[in-house]
Amino acid sequence: MTAEQPTATDQPAVVPPGAARTALVLGSLGFFLITLDILIVNVALTRIGRALGGGTAGQQWVIDGYTLAFAALLLLAGNLTDRLGAKRAVGAGIVLFLLASIGCALAPTLGVLIAARVVQGAGAALMLPATMALIREAFPDPRERTHALGIWAVGGAVAGAAGPLIGGLLTTIDWRLVFGINIPVCALMLVLLVRVLRSSVRPRAFDWAGQAASLIGLTALMYGLITGGHDGFGRADVIGALVIAVAALTVFVLLQQQVSSPMLPLQLLRPIGVRIALVVGFAFMIGNFGTVFVNSLYLQQHLGLTPLLAGLVFLPSAAFSIVGNIVSGTLANRFGARVPMVGGLLAMVVGLIGMIVAAPLGLPVLIGACMVLTGAGGSVAMPPTTSLVLASVLPAQAGTASAVFNTFRQIGGAVAIAVFGALIADPAHFVPGMQVSFCIAGAALLVAAVVSLRASR
Repeated sequence: MTAEQPTATDQPAVVPPGAARTALVLGSLGFFLITLDILIVNVALTRIGRALGGGTAGQQWVIDGYTLAFAALLLLAGNLTDRLGAKRAVGAGIVLFLLASIGCALAPTLGVLIAARVVQGAGAALMLPATMALIREAFPDPRERTHALGIWAVGGAVAGAAGPLIGGLLTTIDWRLVFGINIPVCALMLVLLVRVLRSSVRPRAFDWAGQAASLIGLTALMYGLITGGHDGFGRADVIGALVIAVAALTVFVLLQQQVSSPMLPLQLLRPIGVRIALVVGFAFMIGNFGTVFVNSLYLQQHLGLTPLLAGLVFLPSAAFSIVGNIVSGTLANRFGARVPMVGGLLAMVVGLIGMIVAAPLGLPVLIGACMVLTGAGGSVAMPPTTSLVLASVLPAQAGTASAVFNTFRQIGGAVAIAVFGALIADPAHFVPGMQVSFCIAGAALLVAAVVSLRASR
C-alpha cells in the first residue's frame, strides 16, 4: 500500500532557482542554529555554574528550559506559520532567537539566563516548522524537495559534529560566547530572508481554546518527562504534571473535533504517509537522542574519558551523518522513500545491537564504530521521512504538519532520556541499564522499519 497524496491539486509554482537556493540555505542555517543550541550549552554548564551558581538542578534547567519551550510551542508555531505565512514566521523566529541570545549572553543571574533560554526555545519553535514550509514552497517538485530536505538536514548534522567542539573552544575563552555566536548567524539569516520570495498568507479564525489546551498539555507532558527523568516519577509534582497532560491533551482532541476552525484539523493525520512519518520520527528520536545521551554518560562517567575525548568518539558518526543526509535524497528519488527509510532504520538497529555487545568490553573505539551505523542510518532515513510528511498534505497545511511531526520527535527524545536516565541511574548497574535501554531503542526502531514498509516505493 502506498502513501496517500493530498486529494486537492496544487499546480507547482515556478520559483526562480536563486530564490529556491536562498530559501534552502536559510532553512539549513535555521536547523543548524536550533540543533547547535541544544548541544553547545552542555559543554559550558560547569563554567556557567561557577559564574552564576544555582547548583546542578539550576544548571540542568538551562538545558531543559530551552527543550521544554521548544517542544511545547511547536504546534502553536506551526499553526501561526500557516496563518501568517512561512516567511513572516521565520523572520519572527529569528528576531526572537536573536534577542534571547543577547539576553543569555548578558544574563547577570541564573534565573535570567533560564528565562532567556525559554524565550530562545520559543524562537526555535517558531523557526523550525516555518523553515520546512519555506522549503515546501521553494521546491514544489517532490523529487527536488526530497533532495533539498537532505541538504536542509545537513545543517543539523554539522551542528551535531561541531557543537561540542565549538562549545569547548568558546567556553575556554568565555562561556557567554556560547550564546554570542548566535548573533552573527541570526544577522546573516535576516539578510538572506530579504531575498526569499513572499509566502502565501492564509488568515483563519484563531482556535484560542485549542491553543490553550495544547500548550498546557504539552508543557505539562514535557515537564513531567524531564523532571521525572531527573528526580524519579514517584514525585507528586511529576505525577500531577502527567495527569494534567493527559487531561489537557484529551480536551484538545475533543475540541479539534467540534470547533469550526481547529488549530490541528484531524484529517491532517489521515494520510498514511503522515502516520508513517510520525511513527518513524518518534522512534528515530528514541534511538538517536537516547543513544547520544547514554553513550555520553558511558564514555565520561563509566569509562572516565574527558569531554574532549568523548567528543572525538562521536565525530565519525557525525561525519557519516553529513554524508548520509546528502545521499538520502538521491536514494529516495531512485528507489522511492521505502528503501532509504527501511534500510536506514535497520542500520540503526544493527548499530544498537553492536553497542549492546560492546558495552561490557569498555572499548570506546567499538562504541564509536557502532555509532557510525546509527548516525549514518538515521541520516539516510529521516530526509525521505520528512519529505513524506510534506508530500502528504496541502501546501496550506505544511507548517502545521511539520509542527506535528517535530512535536512527535521531541516527545520521543524526551521519553528516551527520561526512561533511559532511570535505567542507568545506579552506577553499579550502569552497563546492564545501558543494554536494556538499547534493547528498547532497537525494538522501537524495528517497529518503525516494519511500518515503513507501507511507504511509497
